[in-house]
Amino acid sequence: MTDILKKYLFADQSTRAQIVHLEQAWQMGLEHQHYPACIRDLLGELVAASVLLAGNLKFDGSLILQIQGDGPIALLVVECTSDMDIRATVSLRENHPVPQTGTLQTLLNPQGQGRFTVVLAPRQSSKDFRPYQGVVPLEGETVAEVLQTYMRTSEQLDTHLWLAADENRCGGLLLQRIPPQGGHSLAQNLDTWERALALGSTVQTQELLQLDSDTLIHRLFWEEDLQVFEPQSVRWHCPCSRQRVSNMLRMLGQAEIEQMLAEQDTINVSCNFCGKPYQYDAIDCASLFVDKGDTQPGDDTLH
Repeated sequence: MTDILKKYLFADQSTRAQIVHLEQAWQMGLEHQHYPACIRDLLGELVAASVLLAGNLKFDGSLILQIQGDGPIALLVVECTSDMDIRATVSLRENHPVPQTGTLQTLLNPQGQGRFTVVLAPRQSSKDFRPYQGVVPLEGETVAEVLQTYMRTSEQLDTHLWLAADENRCGGLLLQRIPPQGGHSLAQNLDTWERALALGSTVQTQELLQLDSDTLIHRLFWEEDLQVFEPQSVRWHCPCSRQRVSNMLRMLGQAEIEQMLAEQDTINVSCNFCGKPYQYDAIDCASLFVDKGDTQPGDDTLH
């Protein structure tokens, strides 16, 4: 079973493990977006990471991971909601060639000006949950290393991630050490964490992409007593719609729309986030400025 997030807790409650494997959602995300392989895979790793981290949100809202760069990639951004809805996109700089062997640092941080941003955005602010934004320098050779550095320095949480992506799937494994609680010593806590980390470090990229979550977790931690939580389904969802695009075109005004049509047969608009295309011909554009209240009974026979 793919497109799910699964969570596990070690018996002494000192370490959590989470794993995600996305196929259909990842394919939907790529449907209207076409990137060189090195960029596509970076985006896929960030998508998997966002799901793993959003699985621990304690509020109704979104986690947004954003990498802003000074190289061929201007912006990588992924959003995952507490309902496990994801969307993601990449903004490329014009006239900046993308090397086939591009890496996170060469694509985003060649001049050392790259920044990594984490945004926590509750749907409704309250005294308990207010919007939060953390910005740090882009340190690390991989998406996983960037996130690990952020979690350790900004959140004071020992976290380790293994991420992978290709044209078909993306996936990831997260291990996170939970601060000691009553009844468990620091030494016991560290022993479990170090053992889990050693086992997790044996995971291979192809295992993250090809094995289902239960098989991989069993292969890694078969000797451990793990508490298993209810899995969460993940889906690709961008709120763009033809209605929203139509409203945007109406705001341009009828005169400007007619001028655009005079220069081209159709108006083509793509969602800035997911890349989904919307096309409007002359009849579509004319209907944007029809007052629906002026139609008479029977007028809908032509629609």
